[in-house]
Amino acid sequence: MSLMKSWMESANSPDTDFPLNNLPYGVFSTGDGSMPRCGVAIGDQILDLCAAEGDGLLGDAAPVFDVPYWNDFMELGPEAWGELRATLTALLSDGADARPDLLVAQAEVQMHLPFNVAEYTDFYASKHHATNVGTMFRGPENALPPNWLSIPIGYNGRASSVVVSGTDVRRPWGQLKAPDADLPVFAPCKRFDLELEMGAIVGQPSDGPVSVQQADDMIFGYVLLNDWSARDIQAWEYQPLGPFQAKAAATTISPWIVTKAALEPFRCDTPERERPLLDYLAEPGPMLYDIDLEVGLAPEGQIETTISRTNYREMYYSSAQQLAHHTTSGCPMRVGDLLGSGTISGPEKHQRGALLELSWGGKEPVTLDSGETRSFLEDGDRLTLRGAARGDGYRVGFGACTGRVLPALEDPFQP
Repeated sequence: MSLMKSWMESANSPDTDFPLNNLPYGVFSTGDGSMPRCGVAIGDQILDLCAAEGDGLLGDAAPVFDVPYWNDFMELGPEAWGELRATLTALLSDGADARPDLLVAQAEVQMHLPFNVAEYTDFYASKHHATNVGTMFRGPENALPPNWLSIPIGYNGRASSVVVSGTDVRRPWGQLKAPDADLPVFAPCKRFDLELEMGAIVGQPSDGPVSVQQADDMIFGYVLLNDWSARDIQAWEYQPLGPFQAKAAATTISPWIVTKAALEPFRCDTPERERPLLDYLAEPGPMLYDIDLEVGLAPEGQIETTISRTNYREMYYSSAQQLAHHTTSGCPMRVGDLLGSGTISGPEKHQRGALLELSWGGKEPVTLDSGETRSFLEDGDRLTLRGAARGDGYRVGFGACTGRVLPALEDPFQP
């Protein structure tokens, strides 16, 4: 597929994340006292869907875009999803009647969480990441847990700590225990980290097990996701039940939901299986996406260094497989559930999606363009995740997913 032309000139640039081929969904406010509302990114502008709906341009259905979340629209289902995309494409295509009065400049708005997060589950689904982490802690002969090649491993996280891009993240306190210490101490995290992930948004509910195809049909779209991780808290707490407070400080997502329809041309297969999967995890077709991803790190007052470049196609399990597995117990899924892919790492060192891997547990610090080094994140560091699928003369991008590390509280129990 090639670039689709729009009357919005900035949408026709090969460098924009938001051409007509994309049409991602977000929630914005303009600072003039109006409430946050739904919009769609087009070039460097936002089409105000609340205003378009008020003008009768989006059909006669009950209003769903005058609210600060996309959940109401997601509930309408795939047929409504397709109808809106077709309507917006026609409205914004080159040759259609231009409606600049419905546009707001992205540079002049504040972005908000694009949906109400019902539940949050994070997975551990990149073989390269799991192998690297396992090698560090258990040696190469025991790097992967015995179940890893058979089952999408995950944990239930905190929906309440999911925040939108641009939100500062405070370094957490927790129990830490040095290897040579007899007892733990309560102190600020010293090994704070990022995790480069994708997040899949569930747009339809389930009540009972669903197939991989049904799971794929339930997914509304995708966001970039940074699963902030306190590695030293995690090392002490994770046995026997896995991550808890180490993952509860914050999870940052990008403000734009890139729909599954926009990513359709970029589908690709999961890798060849080293062990046959059980039948319920069999994929009826390509379920991953060819999406280039990168991580930038900028110390306070310094230039940004790209510390990682990888691709979403490196995952061993797709979001559809993860979602299908999630339902096998009969666990109901809700509209607005968020599934984190797990850290996305490739086979090469520069493709690792976390500082834990990039610095090999702190033994090989990463040198930044400013000359500073990083084993883990320091106060004032700004992390930026970026991602885009690349077509013929265009890109389907996610925008930036950013967060800055604030110092830990001096006393977390001080009123």
